[in-house]
Amino acid sequence: MDCRQNEIVSSLMTSYHEVGGINHVDCGNLPSKRAIATLCEDLLHLLFPGFFSDEAVSSQELELMTNELVASIRERLNVEVRRSLRLNGSHENRDAEAADVVCSFLMRLAEVRALLKMDVEAAYAGDPAARGFEEIILAYPGLEAIAIQRTAHVLYLKNVPVIPRMMTEWAHSRTGIDIHPGAEIGSHFFIDHGTGVVIGETATLGNHVKLYQGVGLVARSLAAGQALRGKKRHPTLEDHVTVYANATIVGGDTIIGARSTIGANVFILESVAPDMLYALGEQEHKVQVKKKK
Repeated sequence: MDCRQNEIVSSLMTSYHEVGGINHVDCGNLPSKRAIATLCEDLLHLLFPGFFSDEAVSSQELELMTNELVASIRERLNVEVRRSLRLNGSHENRDAEAADVVCSFLMRLAEVRALLKMDVEAAYAGDPAARGFEEIILAYPGLEAIAIQRTAHVLYLKNVPVIPRMMTEWAHSRTGIDIHPGAEIGSHFFIDHGTGVVIGETATLGNHVKLYQGVGLVARSLAAGQALRGKKRHPTLEDHVTVYANATIVGGDTIIGARSTIGANVFILESVAPDMLYALGEQEHKVQVKKKK
């Protein structure tokens, strides 16, 4: 069968000329998805030494391993950040700016580790199925998603284009948990089970917040589109809030007060005062004997 190669190429070339906006040619390189994925994997090695390695890591080797890994990440991330900074509209040399951003990012990793230790503690305290910190770090998708989000958030605060979102979408593809790098998240954060959790860019979460699977912290209808950029669009959860499975909390003006519990399967458009239980009322259930065939 003749696949009509020339005709296919000709039609695509016509499309490239006529359909703009989704071509990126005659420009500098964009950040590489493959490179960002590898960097995320290496950042997990750096944040949890010994947990993501094929071979055991001894305390005698730890400093050498860390030194080599930091140098490798710094070199590769510099390349990707330089590419990313060009998206701000300037094609001038951004080497010095990229180097400063990457250095500042790496300097913050010890702070990120301190937060992640508290996240692991919260998971262990909040889940009787957990047998130890090792199980949480190796097997809980929520912790992996949080670890990548907390590192991406550092780059987001440095106004690095694209890369923070690429990082959290890498974690999203692996875990089913979608946390925007812009979300502000306090300490001792725990996502139980996790599949389908969505946390939007301007969401704010206090300390000791616990979410179950399918929870959405989302914006109201986005008919205004780009006009809403930079505005508070997603909810605020204060300290010690628990949100059960498949609850959806909507809007930038919506505040869930401290120590409140949100029940499963609710849709919330209004604020909830502190120390409240917000849940569906009694529902009628019908149980009957199945008909025999």
